[in-house]
Amino acid sequence: MKTLGEILQLTAQCFKEKNIERPRRTAEELLSFVLHLPRLELYLQFDKPLVQDELNVLRDLVKRKLKGEPLEYLLGRVSFYGCTLTVTRDVLIPRPETEILLDKACHRLKSLSLEGKKAWDLCTGSGCLGIGLKKTFPQLQVFLSDVSDKALAVARNNAETNGVSVACLKGDLLAPFAGSKADIILCNPPYVSNKEYDHLDSSVSAYEPKEALVGGEEGLFFYQRLSAELPACLNPGALLFFEIGFSQGKAVQDLFLAPCWRHARIEKDFAGHDRFFFLEFE
Repeated sequence: MKTLGEILQLTAQCFKEKNIERPRRTAEELLSFVLHLPRLELYLQFDKPLVQDELNVLRDLVKRKLKGEPLEYLLGRVSFYGCTLTVTRDVLIPRPETEILLDKACHRLKSLSLEGKKAWDLCTGSGCLGIGLKKTFPQLQVFLSDVSDKALAVARNNAETNGVSVACLKGDLLAPFAGSKADIILCNPPYVSNKEYDHLDSSVSAYEPKEALVGGEEGLFFYQRLSAELPACLNPGALLFFEIGFSQGKAVQDLFLAPCWRHARIEKDFAGHDRFFFLEFE
């Protein structure tokens, strides 16, 4: 019967030979998950023998990883802005760029009086933006919306497990908010173009929901709708925070040239790419 230390070494070596990114860290994460141990605790139990049931579960996870399935789906969870979120194949895996978006939004909001203000997280998916926002600013009224029942089920579960009270609404973009107005908009809509989707890494295209990725021929479909539909749904002085594709900065900015929009700006991610678009409503 092989020990934990031996299994860790064999798994990491296997991942390295198959060019899996961060082979040892990935092996640690899987073993930590299977054994219900903190990752660093593995190194204190190297002599622990693994029973057959544990080996069977690990073997299945390794096979799935070798086929290209993202680690986050294998583990069923991801850390995001102080929250632990469940992720299934019904929602996108939250990216570091989206965490940066939330951090920038929170930095902008921290000096404002937010009591009673309404924030909408459109195309919420896992709920990462809205849940992280509510956890940071409990005084906000936060609403999560998505067209997908399955995504909203994940978002509701994430809100509950992270101890935040948010409203989850189903509908197409702004449809669930008819007759209401917001003070803050967070949105990471589908923005991959049809052509870009055809060239995505298979770890994305084969596992993550296409409808949460693709935003039409040029990837601009949802920004076009938002520029036209949002003015009727915003209170004066509303703040908007969008994630955009790395080549979409000018195209998105050009959609928001109407006089009702002000202080529009594009900001870059850590790789120096256009990634965020912020503006205010008059």
